Amino acid sequence: MIQHIPGLLFNTSREWQKLEPAATRPANTLYIVLMALIPAFAWYHGTSAVGWKIGDGEIIRLTASSALRLTVLFYLAMVSSVVLIGYFIHWMADNYGAKSTLMHGITVAGFTATPLFLAGAIGVLPTLSVALPLGILALGWSLWLLYTGIPVVMHVPRERGFLFSSAVVAVCLVILIAIMCGSVILWDMGFAPEYTN
Repeated sequence: MIQHIPGLLFNTSREWQKLEPAATRPANTLYIVLMALIPAFAWYHGTSAVGWKIGDGEIIRLTASSALRLTVLFYLAMVSSVVLIGYFIHWMADNYGAKSTLMHGITVAGFTATPLFLAGAIGVLPTLSVALPLGILALGWSLWLLYTGIPVVMHVPRERGFLFSSAVVAVCLVILIAIMCGSVILWDMGFAPEYTN
């Protein structure tokens, strides 16, 4: 699974061709579970041990217990979002003439998220001026992976794959809004960050 990372970053078309025969393997879910640990551990360390600054202000850090709670929620949100996106890819497949299994959808979603998982490592040293451009670059690369991967893995023509991928992006935006709303509700229920003095 990990051996696909360089290909997804530097030779996407060929790597999707290699991934297509393995798209039904349940082990692809393990890839998501392991890759989501990268940003989770990085942001736990960055928010609790290193901290961040806004402008010329003081360094802000979370308490270890608060950072742990938020990291667990962050990790669960990442894994469940990718699996949910995979479910919707499978669910929409018939509309675009694709033959799919749930694992096809999860595989596309999981490997498409690879640049985002890797970019999450920036959380070790959370600096907005670095994290923001890197996050935008990773998001753009993930979109590229989605638009190039759907036609290959789901066996649809490129034109139909473009429409399929665009529908998946719309689903991703809805899931993002749901996560933001869920965050507000959880903060109100006592999961708000606690800062060190």
